[in-house]
Amino acid sequence: MDIIILGIESSCDDTSAAIIKNGYVLSNKIANQDIHKEYGGVVPELASRAHQQNIVPVVDSAIKQAGIDKSKISAVAFTRGPGLMGALLVGTSFAKGFALAKKIPIIDVNHLHAHILSLFLCEENNSGKIPPFPFLCLLVSGGHTQIMIITGYLDSKTIGKTIDDAAGEAFDKCAKVMGFPYPGGPLIDKYADRGNKNKFIFSKPQIRDLDYSFSGLKTSFLYFLRDRIKEDKDFIENNRSDLCASIQHTINSILLDKLIRASEQTGIVNIAIAGGVSSNSGLRNLLMKEGKKRKWNVFVPDLKYSTDNAAMIALAGYYKFLNKEYAKQSDAPFARIKTK
Repeated sequence: MDIIILGIESSCDDTSAAIIKNGYVLSNKIANQDIHKEYGGVVPELASRAHQQNIVPVVDSAIKQAGIDKSKISAVAFTRGPGLMGALLVGTSFAKGFALAKKIPIIDVNHLHAHILSLFLCEENNSGKIPPFPFLCLLVSGGHTQIMIITGYLDSKTIGKTIDDAAGEAFDKCAKVMGFPYPGGPLIDKYADRGNKNKFIFSKPQIRDLDYSFSGLKTSFLYFLRDRIKEDKDFIENNRSDLCASIQHTINSILLDKLIRASEQTGIVNIAIAGGVSSNSGLRNLLMKEGKKRKWNVFVPDLKYSTDNAAMIALAGYYKFLNKEYAKQSDAPFARIKTK
């Protein structure tokens, strides 16, 4: 019998619904929230209200695109956390209500774990390049940065993490001080493509083991711009592309330096990246370059599955469904988690 999973993702400012059938993506719908650009970042209350407006039409659209009957859905997978509490409550409540009405199980999904499984997403008859177990995964996003050993679809171990800010946050904060609108990370990537990455040198933090730190880099970048603007009020405008290329190269080099060390320590040469920042072209290119140099087997998610989406939630739900790992109607969402 076919296993059909409805996935719901509402951890931040994107409302998404997807249908997975026997492990393959049939549909993946996303409703974005442009209103946050006016405020320079995600406003939690506005995000939760927008989710309430979007959730029903997005789910309906995903089911229609998949061409399946609602009565055939085996279970509903939903993002339980981490994320914005108000936003998570919308997705969680909808999933519970839908499951109750259809008398099917609900499956809670860790948002970070789902990002890793985005590496396995593919459409039927269109299988992509997927990593074998075990593999190292650099999970890098706006809220999280960590290196993990992945030993199975549902099994992982964290061996390095940020002790303060995440890499995605560093991108967005550096973009903000340069005057870019939210979200600034993609704009840095855009301008970096035409800049000189060696024009400006920024110091890298010296953090022990496999952990990361980006708070000091953000601060030094701010002070660097402050001092240069005193000398030339148009400094940012006159050097925008070189600034973007230089700060992007610095952040990505920090990420890759620890990933290289992790590979050397573990002996694992199957290397992957996942999370929103995995869509950064500079990071992808640097990973490919290092992979070729070090004879790694490199894996990256499809660009359309790099950022938050419900397909990855549904796929995580699919593997938990196979193990009969169901959630309870009383399970509440959580904003934060402690990594292993």
